[in-house]
Amino acid sequence: MTKQITGRIHSTESFGAVDGPGVRFIVFLQGCHMRCRYCHNPETWACSGGTVRTAEDVFKQALRYRSYWKNGGGITVSGGEALLQMEFVTELFRLAKAEGIHTAIDTAGQPFTFKEPFFSAFAELCSLTDLFILDLKEMDNEKHKGLTGFGNKNILALAKYLSDTGIHMWIRHVLVPGLTDDEAGLLAMRKFLRQLKTVDRVEILPYHAMGVPEWERLHIPYTLNDVNPPTDEEIKRAERIVGIRNNLVVPDTKVGTAVSENTKFTTLSASAAAAQPSV
Repeated sequence: MTKQITGRIHSTESFGAVDGPGVRFIVFLQGCHMRCRYCHNPETWACSGGTVRTAEDVFKQALRYRSYWKNGGGITVSGGEALLQMEFVTELFRLAKAEGIHTAIDTAGQPFTFKEPFFSAFAELCSLTDLFILDLKEMDNEKHKGLTGFGNKNILALAKYLSDTGIHMWIRHVLVPGLTDDEAGLLAMRKFLRQLKTVDRVEILPYHAMGVPEWERLHIPYTLNDVNPPTDEEIKRAERIVGIRNNLVVPDTKVGTAVSENTKFTTLSASAAAAQPSV
């Protein structure tokens, strides 16, 4: 009997419009190790929750909506943290690629390491993934620990690995006033992004507090009650510092290698392995 690969599913969305190109079927997995102070889905943290389903079952559900997947649409796996359930995602994407369907992973990258057995499994997953949507929450390692409970050196190594191996990326950064909007951090991001060769799009996402009711329901203290969403001017300021103009990165002769001119930078309104053995 063939082994049925299962995953813990938090929920699904039939007509996702922002987590990858085109209209997409989104699978939100259960489980995340990070404890982001502004997380809007803290109910996805527990790795023991969710509904256990097979990859084949989820794929059959997704296929019902295939007729809507125009303009490069397809399947996106998000979380929680998708890389905590790589066996399931790999099997789901294997089924998808056999049907010529575009695949994307939305990840914060926290589980990434070049160590085994993770890395071999990750490399296999990459061979079946068309797009990584990577959340860069903060560039400073210590500040990243304060924001999420974990450092970010392995996350930046993940971005470099994807770039070096030719895997397409979208980059996202949540702008939280007083936390992730400082000039030094945004300039560091500007410099880092220009080292990457396969970034197709960058999104600056405004912080929002729509997840607060879940924090309250779960009796988890929320520490950002006094923080308001960024204004349009604050978002534009971040764009200027990172170097965004007319949805494209501004060439910067002061910062290393420029990002491809095809790289798009969008602000959304509120509504190589051996070289890195220690990670």
